Amino acid sequence: MTWSIVARDPEAGHLGIAVASRFFAVGSLVPHIRGRIGAVATQAFVSPLYGIDGLAALASGQAPADILRELTARDEGRDQRQFHLIDATGRNAAFTGARCIDWAGHLIGDGISVAGNMLGGPQVLEKTLAVYRKTSRLPLAERLLEAMQAGEDAGGDKRGRQSASLLVYRDQDYAWLNIRVDDHADPLGELRRLYAVAQERYLHVADTMATRQNPSGLIDRRVIDEKIATLEAARTAEGRPSASFATPLKR
Repeated sequence: MTWSIVARDPEAGHLGIAVASRFFAVGSLVPHIRGRIGAVATQAFVSPLYGIDGLAALASGQAPADILRELTARDEGRDQRQFHLIDATGRNAAFTGARCIDWAGHLIGDGISVAGNMLGGPQVLEKTLAVYRKTSRLPLAERLLEAMQAGEDAGGDKRGRQSASLLVYRDQDYAWLNIRVDDHADPLGELRRLYAVAQERYLHVADTMATRQNPSGLIDRRVIDEKIATLEAARTAEGRPSASFATPLKR
């Protein structure tokens, strides 16, 4: 019912998952990430425990391949499951159960894996992976979005479209970006709009938040307010409207 991409930025060490499906609120079940630990996507006849227990095992230092064997060995429903995972160093592994609905499969590369079931064909994963590799100059979030759109254009979920999600963790215990589209005719298009909205204000605020290294974060609001105002003025001068549906700010 789903295809997803799990990736690690080799330079920054950031972790990301993007997923799309003809299933409601796929972002509530599939992606699981812990900053500096790893990322897991669990799908097909989904078991959330693969994400929860997979991250716990990664945190304890287990290798992804060992975790894969351990989780599937204990699960009598494994033939209907699919999951893939990566650790903080880039080691990864993937599993597609024998009874996952065709087309189903996975591909693994250096610091990247793609997996899906109920797809239009293997070209969905092939295009997703190819575009991710071709967009190495883009930020991780944008690479994931571009890759998923390529997979959609190649056939996507063979039943249609409904939901999508993008989750990115940097080096903290909380997400740097977590956006979801739960029920939409063009979920990846809507996800791109939400990312555009996040770029207007949210991500700049996210960069000022408290971290383990700096528990206070940036506390001078003037710095971020001036930056956002400058960006907004530049967008207005270029004639670009806001991507947001929000009502105008009350002064």
